[in-house]
Amino acid sequence: MVVVGGGFGGLQAVLKLRRAPVEVTLVDRRNFHLFQPLTYQVATGALSPGEIAYPLRAIFKRNRNVRVLMAEVADFDLDARELQLRPVAGVPAPATIPYDTLIVAGGSRYSYFGHDDWREHAAEVKSLESALTVRNRLLSAFEAAESEPDPQRREARLTFVVVGAGPTGVEMAGQIGELARDTLRRDFRTIDPRTARILLVEAADRVLTTFPASLSAKAARSLEKLGVTVLLGRTVTGVDGESVTLDDASGKSERILSRTIVWAAGVTASGLATRLAELTGAESDQAGRLTVEPDLTLPAHPEVFALGDMVRVREMNGGSVVLPGVAPVAMQQGRYAAKVVRARLRSRPASPFRYRDKGNLATIGRAAAVADIKGVKLSGLIAWMTWLLVHLWYLIGFQNRLLVLIRWTVSFATHGRGARLITESSTRAR
Repeated sequence: MVVVGGGFGGLQAVLKLRRAPVEVTLVDRRNFHLFQPLTYQVATGALSPGEIAYPLRAIFKRNRNVRVLMAEVADFDLDARELQLRPVAGVPAPATIPYDTLIVAGGSRYSYFGHDDWREHAAEVKSLESALTVRNRLLSAFEAAESEPDPQRREARLTFVVVGAGPTGVEMAGQIGELARDTLRRDFRTIDPRTARILLVEAADRVLTTFPASLSAKAARSLEKLGVTVLLGRTVTGVDGESVTLDDASGKSERILSRTIVWAAGVTASGLATRLAELTGAESDQAGRLTVEPDLTLPAHPEVFALGDMVRVREMNGGSVVLPGVAPVAMQQGRYAAKVVRARLRSRPASPFRYRDKGNLATIGRAAAVADIKGVKLSGLIAWMTWLLVHLWYLIGFQNRLLVLIRWTVSFATHGRGARLITESSTRAR
């Protein structure tokens, strides 16, 4: 069998099948598993890339039935049951590989709502590469402001805009606030980093809309304490290299001068979902999510599973449900798909997939977080400690867990960030 994608869903599927009597090939365009919930900490210098990524081959080095293949999916031949591949990073790859069972966990990417030209100026933090780009831009902005004689241009360089107030946007804005008002406050001589203007833009009427309103309000207050200005009911209508344009509910436009914009608003499914929909005639929604059967298989193709952010699940009553785009959903679906495969090997039936919601967590800053765990609402230090423990638990690799724990402990004690590096030689002060 073949598993596409080494993210949370694909990884869990292979982990559950590594001791099954089946040969598994894991195909991914990267040679590592990335712990996406912490990429924003790489973007703000709190963690280094190697602390949230783990080599796929190292995970399965003791499992002789698991093969890892670094390649990118070019197309599917569902009738021939073949996966068509293309090489990445100059690494040769076979043109095709056969499968008897296929699990596709292609994930998603941020949507710029039809304005892909904004991507150049408003980077996101969903991948390791983009997180490093954001880190370079953030740190370069302070460096450029230090030597900028013009007050207006200096203010523009010290204005940071985060678009989208979901968990990633809130966490990103809070980390920039801590970076400016805590970590960097004594590092410069001409500027005071604490004067940086941090704007969190959200089209809805509150931050963290998937959380209860009371926790959203607490998160907003925590952001304000970090110097973050929350702009609600604002829609982005323009992004260029020097500014972002916002419209409010009345249609009034405001142009904000900023050289550093971080995008955390809206997602669209992987292009693999679109291709599978074309090949099978399956329905898809506006975000490109493919509609799969209750057992996560494709219509008329029970040998093909699709899961994670790229799908919505058909219910037994004929409707479909879009599950939250969070790691626990993909992980549960990956484990479920593996369970179905094992059941088929024993000629046993499997019940439809059922998501078990374990709650929501979001951190705002130092000892500040919110948590909604099965109706229990937590905030402050206890929510922050819960957030730390959950993320350490799900992080892959004992070494990474230990390093991240040490890094967080030192940062908490010293208010420092050890990965404040501008690494790209081509980085320009924007």
